[in-house]
This record gives sequence, structure tokens and C-alpha cells, in this order.
Amino acid sequence: MLFNTVEFLIFFVIVYSLYLLLSFRWQNRMLLLASYIFYGWWDWRFLGLILISTAVDYYCGIKIEESAEEIRRKKYLALSVIVNLGLLGFFKYFNFFAESLQEAVSLFGWTIHPVTLRIVLPIGISFYTFQTMSYTIDIYRREIQPTRRFFDFALFVAFFPQLVAGPIERAKRLLPQILAPRTLSPAKFQEGAYLIFWGLYQKVFIADNLARMVDPVFASSGPYPGLLVLYTTYAFAFQIFCDFAGYSNIARGLGKMMGFEIMINFNLPYFATNPREFWQRWHISLSSWLRDYLYIPLGGNRRGRWQTYRSLLCTMLLGGLWHGAAWTFVFWGAYQGLLLMGHRVLRPFLELFKFARGSLSEKGWFVTRIFVFFHLVCLGWIFFRAENLLQAFEMFRSLLGIRMKAGMGVLTYSSEMLPTLIYYLWLLVFLQILCYRRHVHLAVWSLPVWAKSLIFIVMFYSLVAFGAPGGHEFIYFQF
Repeated sequence: MLFNTVEFLIFFVIVYSLYLLLSFRWQNRMLLLASYIFYGWWDWRFLGLILISTAVDYYCGIKIEESAEEIRRKKYLALSVIVNLGLLGFFKYFNFFAESLQEAVSLFGWTIHPVTLRIVLPIGISFYTFQTMSYTIDIYRREIQPTRRFFDFALFVAFFPQLVAGPIERAKRLLPQILAPRTLSPAKFQEGAYLIFWGLYQKVFIADNLARMVDPVFASSGPYPGLLVLYTTYAFAFQIFCDFAGYSNIARGLGKMMGFEIMINFNLPYFATNPREFWQRWHISLSSWLRDYLYIPLGGNRRGRWQTYRSLLCTMLLGGLWHGAAWTFVFWGAYQGLLLMGHRVLRPFLELFKFARGSLSEKGWFVTRIFVFFHLVCLGWIFFRAENLLQAFEMFRSLLGIRMKAGMGVLTYSSEMLPTLIYYLWLLVFLQILCYRRHVHLAVWSLPVWAKSLIFIVMFYSLVAFGAPGGHEFIYFQF
């Protein structure tokens, strides 16, 4: 069931009406049933995977807390991690590793015929697997206490607004909101409604329309003139941002209307001036998860420069692989790791560029850093979106001007892309700048009534008149 469909609208109206009528305990039971219906709408058979993760982590959490001996605590933690990563690895990576092994041995002239599985990737498995794993790890670290309310814990795992594409919530943040009665208010309802409206605008008007520019280019076998690759990369940079941020905003809005506070997952990422800041702004729930449960346990920056580089590279390689079972994602993760390492090397040199606060030179240097790093991020998106590594490298070659020849039809299409990008992105850019300057995530609320009303009218008209039809899936459903 997709947020951007009539089916979900009917579903949520029913769920929200019941939510307003029921007492706290029955609210939770109803939300759990609704979450299972929401997830089972795609394929009811995959509900078994959620139930397995839920039962195993509920049991392991209690046993970790009850065990006095450290070795027993580690055994139950290992059971939780093995089951969760085992399910994720089997359904998401089995075919990838089998096919990669076949390609590797073929380099030596050998031939093998590995077993592959004809299975569909369960939607959202990467998200709820990480969410449940963080629960048992935090109990093991004695940062939280386990809950003995099984159905409330099951709701934490399957809460439908953020189940299939995040944010990846931590138990220490979301579970207390499930275990205690929520408070509803007109202000929360209004904020929630705006977040849903804004998220739909990002998804249906911006992301889905940009997809119609991006998909034909990546579906083709070339040639790829450099200008076409440049504009397509810009289009995808905003497509993936609006697609994923749109989902996160809708999830936050749905939660807020029911009294839940779901974390902000995107905080103006394209205003980042360096890779470290970018990952503090982009997919915050994943980047903080990787930091707390992978980067720091690997040693973080506590064991010297080279160990720090190793930890960064390993973390980003696994972060890239988390996004998808393909070598393009591995290369994208490696690229992000190299950016983080390069920034650490260059940081002492960059800190020499100091200007008087508020001066024109300082502002110019700030804009320059944003501009340069945005384009570094865009280069990485080529790996992320490419169908395979060969296509990615071919696009890089074209972007560098090595291959520029193309038919007039392709060149004409390229020249039409820039005004189309401006048409779809002008309001987004305006509101992002407004949020950045006012340091408020919902800066639109601070505008005069006439300006706010005008923006809402433009958004509504854009959605109704020019929103992409068909209820397209969100990009991150495949992860």
C-alpha cells in the first residue's frame, strides 16, 4: 500500500477515525493490526519475517536483561544478530553473492553453476531489521530496559508510517511513545497535515516527474553526451532527495497526527559543505545507526589515523551494500568513504581559509563549498543510479568530455532539461533556503498568512494539475 494512492487515503481515514474513538490500550492493538494489514497489502507471506524478527528480539531482549553472566548475555545478543542478519542476507544478498562468485571463478577459466533463488525482496526488510537489532544491542549495552508487553513491542517493529522506508527509529525514542498515552492537539494535527501535504508534493510533483526525465537516460545504452549526463545527474539528485524526504515527511506527518514524534530524517542535506556534514543531514537515521553500531565498535577515531580511515571505509562500504545487492552500491559506498577520508586529510588546509564573520568573503567561501560539495555528491549519484558499473563508467567518461558525439535528438532533449528542472524545483529551492536561513524545519509557518496561502495554492494546483499519475513506488522500497 503506497502513501500516494487512494487506497491508502481510505485506509488512513478508517484507522484515524478508530484511533480517535478508542482508549489508549485499544489504540495500540488497532495500530498493530492496521500495520500488519498495511504491510500484508504487498504480500501477506512476508508478514512471517516480521513476526520472526519480533518474537526473536522480544525473547532475546528479556533474556539479555535477566542474564547475570556476560557470556549468556553475549549468546542471546548473538542469536538476535544472527537471526536478523541471516534473514536479511538470505533474502537480499544470496543471489548477489552466488552470481558474484560465478563471475569471479570465471576469470580463472572455471565454470560453476551456483544455486540462485527466485524470490522477491521483502519490502522494508533492511529498515525493520536494523530497527529491531538496535533494540537488543541497546539492551545489551544497558542503555534501555526491555519491555514485557509483547504486542506493544510488535507495534514498535511494525508501526506502519515508518515501517517500509524509515526513518529507522530507536527503541529508546519510539517505544516510550508506544507504552504511554499520546497527547493530541490541533497544532500537532496542523503540522502533521502540512508534512503530509509537503511530502506528497515532493514525491508526486517533483520526484515522480523528474523520474520521467531520469529513467529513459539510464534505460538507454548510450551514447551519453556530457550535457545530458550532467542534467540527468542533477535531476536524479533531486529526485532521490524528494522521493525519500517526501516519504519521511509523510511518515512524520502521519505520526504527528496520532501524537507520535518521528525523527527528522533529512535536514537540508544539499546545504552541506563537506561529507561529514552531509551524513549528519542525509538519511540521518541510517547514518547515526551506522555510526553507533558499526563505526564506533570498529574503533571510530580513537585508535589513530589509519584505523580511523579503515573504520570509515568499512562503514561506508557496508552502508553502500545496505542500499542494494549490486556492485554499483558497493562502489557508491566506497566513493562516500573516500570523500570522508579525503575531507579528514584536507581539513587542516581548509581551516586556513578564515574570513571575518559576516563578510562578503566568508559568504562567498561558504557558497563555494556548498557548490563544490554538491557536485561531488552528484558524481556519487551516478554510481547509485546506474544499472551497472559499465554504464556508470561510460557516463563518467562522457561527463569528462571524452565522448560527446550524439544525434540531434539527444542534444535537443538535453537543452530542454534545464528549464524543466527549474520548473519543478523552484519552490523546493525557495523553501529550503527559507528553512536554512531561519533555522526552522517548518519555516513556512513563520510566513505571513497571504504568503503561506499562496504557497499552499501553488502546491495544491501543481499536485492536481501536474502531479505524475499512477502511484509510483518510493525508491527506497527496494532497499
